[in-house]
Order: sequence, then C-alpha cells, then structure tokens
Amino acid sequence: MRHSRVIIALAAAAAVIGGLGFVHPFGNPRVEPGKGLDTLLVHASMSADAKKILISKCADCHSNETRWPVYALLAPGSWLIEWDIVEARKKLNLSSWDQMAADEQEQMIGEIIHEAKAGEMPPSQYRLLHLKSQLTTQDVATLSSMQTSEAPQASTSSSGDAARGKMVFEKRCMGCHTMEADREGPRLAGVFGRKAGSVAGFNYSAGLKKSGITWDEASLERWLTDPDMMVPDNNMSIGVPRAQERSDLIAYFKQFK
Repeated sequence: MRHSRVIIALAAAAAVIGGLGFVHPFGNPRVEPGKGLDTLLVHASMSADAKKILISKCADCHSNETRWPVYALLAPGSWLIEWDIVEARKKLNLSSWDQMAADEQEQMIGEIIHEAKAGEMPPSQYRLLHLKSQLTTQDVATLSSMQTSEAPQASTSSSGDAARGKMVFEKRCMGCHTMEADREGPRLAGVFGRKAGSVAGFNYSAGLKKSGITWDEASLERWLTDPDMMVPDNNMSIGVPRAQERSDLIAYFKQFK
C-alpha cells in the first residue's frame, strides 16, 4: 500500500510538472513558425563567415529557428528558457533581419560588435549548456569586420548642424552613450577638447588610454569614420559612415564644451 502511494505521488508530481510545461507566463516563443536556418540573413550585407557565426552561435535565441532541448519542456526551467528567448528576440531577431531598415541594421551591427568584443554574448548560462557557442578570438574579429553596404564617405567641407547632430546621436549613439552619464560608453558632455580615456571612473581600453588623442574636430572625424583604424585596441562598436552625419555629430558635441 505504501509503495502504491509513493508511485501515485510520483505520477501526480510528474503530471503537474509536465502540465506546467504548457504554461507560458512570459509569452510563448514556440508559436513563431521556423522556416529553416538557410532562410536567415539571406540579403544581409555582411560576409559569409559573419553570417555563419551569427546563425550557428546566436540563432537559437535570436531567431525563430530555436532548437528546443527536451529539458525545455520541464517547468519551471522551461519558463526561464522561454523568458531568455522572448527577451533575446525582442532585442534581435535574425528571422526579421531582411525586413529591417538599413539604419536599423547598421545600428544592430554596432551592438553585435560591441557585445562580441565585451564577451557579453552568448550569455554565460547559455555557454554552460552549449560549450561550442563560445565566440573565439577569430569569431570576434570576423564580427568586428562586419560592414554595411555603405562604405565610409570621405570628409566633406560642409558644416555640421547641431540640431541634426542631436537626431543622429539619438539614432546611432544612445545604445551605449548619453551626454551626462556613463553607460556602456563614457559620457560625452565635454568630449570636445578632452583627452581620450580621461573620464574618471570609466573602464577604457588600454589602447585608448595610451593613445594620447585630444578630441577636436579632426580627431573626432577620424574616430567616427573608423575607430578600429585609428585605435586598434578599443571598445567602440562601429563608425558613422556618412560624412554629413559625422559633421552634424561633431557640431552637436561642440555645444557641450
């Protein structure tokens, strides 16, 4: 009799756990239909190697092509997995890449490069269960070389417009920077005329701290055009390819001397 009660209790517990796996408190990412990994990034303006890395190491969470392991059916662990995937797709869904506007793609490339350089992706809890997902040094270099279809334009003599620069800043820069407070990048108020790597308390790359650069119109133009070319060891994600936008940004920065 006692043995039967144990079996019944275990069966009931298994039924409850199994049933809870069909509850989705954070949304159900399983309902989005997958179309196959070969449909991802078809028209993306990036190298084949970069596409391969993003698909093989990021698509499980950042696309509709999630490969669901068996343990993802067991609550409450399934809820944590679903939460991670729901949030990951909100930030970047490779299944929707080809429908994104060019500016949005460019901004997203910058965020991908930044997180790859910082070692933030894939997240540690994912790497523990997927050992091959760790980005290698070569992977990071490949992702860092991603380019949009628009090559950097040479500087022009046209003057910048601070009002337009504010809009460029909000579109391109606010993922990492604000003017008054440090975020993933240092605060930029007072950047014009400031020595590179000198904001107290901010964790700059060694290369930028040793660069000896003082930010003026010429150095900001070079930096915004191609940060890696100017200072190879830096944490800046991506440059600003359009010459007019660079001029406008610099005009905006000048207001915060």
